[in-house]
Amino acid sequence: MAAAAPKFEEWLSLDRVRALSKSLHDPASFAPAREDAHERFLRLPLEPNPLYRGYGYFTNVQLDGIDPAARGAAVARPPRLPGAIQIVHDASGTRIEIPPELTDAGVRALTLDEVWRGPDEGVRRFLRGGEEPTDRLSALAIAALNRGYALHLPDHLASPVRVQDLAVLSTPREALSVRRSIRAGTGTQLLLTEEVYSTPGAPNGQRLYGSSTDLDLGERTKALVLTVHAPDLRTVSLYRRTATTGPNSRLGWIWNGFGGFRTKSRNRTELVGAGSVVDDLQTFFGAQQQSFDSAVDLTHVATDTHGQSITRGVFRDEARGMSRGLVRIEHEARKTVSFISEHAMLLSKGARSDTIPILEILCRDVKATHSTSVAPVDPEKVFYLESRGLDPSDAVRAIGEGFLSYVLERAPIAGLRDTLYPTLAARWDGREIAWNADAFPVLPELEVAGTEAAPEWRFDAKLR
Repeated sequence: MAAAAPKFEEWLSLDRVRALSKSLHDPASFAPAREDAHERFLRLPLEPNPLYRGYGYFTNVQLDGIDPAARGAAVARPPRLPGAIQIVHDASGTRIEIPPELTDAGVRALTLDEVWRGPDEGVRRFLRGGEEPTDRLSALAIAALNRGYALHLPDHLASPVRVQDLAVLSTPREALSVRRSIRAGTGTQLLLTEEVYSTPGAPNGQRLYGSSTDLDLGERTKALVLTVHAPDLRTVSLYRRTATTGPNSRLGWIWNGFGGFRTKSRNRTELVGAGSVVDDLQTFFGAQQQSFDSAVDLTHVATDTHGQSITRGVFRDEARGMSRGLVRIEHEARKTVSFISEHAMLLSKGARSDTIPILEILCRDVKATHSTSVAPVDPEKVFYLESRGLDPSDAVRAIGEGFLSYVLERAPIAGLRDTLYPTLAARWDGREIAWNADAFPVLPELEVAGTEAAPEWRFDAKLR
C-alpha cells in the first residue's frame, strides 16, 4: 500500500511560526517574511523545475510536530581549538567564543538575537543574501530560522582565522535552522569548518537541520569552507550556500556527506571579481535508505575567472543520489576557464544516482568542459585486488574509498583524506557518528596548503 501523502500543515503550523517569531523578537523587516515563507512552504512543490521532478528522492519525509521554538539543555562541547573561534548551535541556542587577540584585531561576531536587537541596517546586511524560496523545503528553512550569526573579518588581518562551527541535534523532533552572514575583508584568510552531529539515542520522529551561508570575499581574500555532514539517519537537512568573490580572491567549498536521512544542498557562487578562483568539491557516501540531492551553480561574471566543480558519490543498499552542476559564463567574462565533473559509483542493484552537468556559454573567449558517469564498480579492479589477497568486500571498499579520495586529495587542506577517514569508515561499517559528553567527533587543527592557483588554471593551458 502506498504511503499516505504528508499533511504539511502538521509539520509546522502558522501558530508555531508566530510563536517562534515572538520568542525571538523578530524585527519588523523579517517577521512578515517568516510568515510568507510558511505560506510558500504549504503551497510550493518540492522541486520547482519540472525537468528534475522525476529525480527527486525526498520520499518518506515526515517532519510532523517539529517545533523550532522549543528549547533544551546545552550539549557538552569540546575544548576550543587554539586561536580559533568556536560557535556551537544546539537546543539551548547559539554560543560564540572568540579569542581576545582576534577581538583586539577587530573581528566581530553577533548571534541572531544580537542582530535582531541591532539597527535596521545590520538586519538588512544579515539578510542580504536572502531570496524568495522557490521550493517547499527551502521555504520551511526560512520559516523555521532560529539560530545564526553575523561574522565580520576586517581587512589585512595578520594571521589566518579559523572558525569551528558545530551544530548538534539532541532532542526529539528538533528543528535547527542556522543562518550565517560572513564578510571576509581584503587580504584576509579564513578557514571555516561546519560540522553537523547528533547525540546518541532514538528520538521519536524525524528532525530538521537547515543551513544557510552567505559569504562575501574582498580583494585578494582566501577562504575555505569545509562541511562534514554526519548526523543520525533520522535527520532531514537543507543546505543553501552563496558567495560573491572579490578581485583575485580564492574560494574553496568542500562538502562531505556521510550521515542524515534526506539531504538537499544548493551552492551558488558568483565570480564578480576579475582573477578570482573557485573550487567546489563534494563527496557523498550513501547507505541504507539515505538520499542526497546536490546542485552547484557557478556564474562567471568578470574576466579571467576560474572555476571547477568536482562531485563524487558512492551509493549502496537502497541509497539515492543526484548531482547537477551548472556553469554559466556571462557575455563579458572573457578568458574564463571552467570545468564540471560529476561521477557516481553504485555498489548494489538497489542503489541509484543521476548526474546532470549543464554549460551556458555566452562568451566566445573561454574554455569550459564537463565529464560525467554513473557505473557499478569495475569487476576487473575487484579481480585484480582479489589476486593480491583481498577478499571481495574489502576489494570493493578499497575501490570506493579511492574513488572518493580523488576529490579529497584535491582540496587545499593538508591530509584531508586521512582526517576524514574515521568518519567514512564508521559509516561504511554501519555505525553512526554520535556526539557524546566525553567523546567529540570533531575535526582537529587543519593546515591549509596549495592555495595558489595550479598551473592547469592558466587560460593558455589545456583542460584534461
